[in-house]
Amino acid sequence: MSAHAPFIPCLRLLSACVIALSACMPAWAADAPAEAASAPAVAASAPAESASAPAAAPQRLDDRIQDVKGDVIRLNRDLLVLEEELLFPANTQVAVFVSMDVGKMFELDSLQLKLDDKLVASYLYSPLEVQALHRGGMQRVYLGNLKSGEHEVVAFFTGKGPHFRDYKRGAMLKFEKGADPKYIELRIQDSTGKLQPEFDIRVWQ
Repeated sequence: MSAHAPFIPCLRLLSACVIALSACMPAWAADAPAEAASAPAVAASAPAESASAPAAAPQRLDDRIQDVKGDVIRLNRDLLVLEEELLFPANTQVAVFVSMDVGKMFELDSLQLKLDDKLVASYLYSPLEVQALHRGGMQRVYLGNLKSGEHEVVAFFTGKGPHFRDYKRGAMLKFEKGADPKYIELRIQDSTGKLQPEFDIRVWQ
């Protein structure tokens, strides 16, 4: 377990507070006009040239709220990045991604991922997610920790193959984990020579 693990619950609590603060901001904006309406009636006797001041005040308030919301979003993002760095130190981190090249011969439905004979990820794909992969997108399906040494990754792909037949294939790769992060790609591509999909696992160098 990482030495920073005791700080993770505090980070998650702080992140939740940040999100709650962001959600409350529209309510603050809604309360502002009501507070302005309760001002003393003596303000009505002010000179005509000051009539533009109340109109400008809500605009300034809106601008300030938008600035604070932007700060909250950036803070929440930084907290999530910090939590990820604490949970997955660089010397033990391993990440697995899925990509699809063309993909006309295979329609992906689901994926199962095993590391060292242990199921670490199982995912069902929607049509929109498959389209995103066809357009060149890459999905991270797993992020975890592995000690140094030799490991084995196995992926099972299920979907529709040529002629819309049920298709299930597996791919396996043994790799060496050193002191640096390890990034692995599960790649689905069409083989025009074999007229069927191919499934490949490679380690980024």
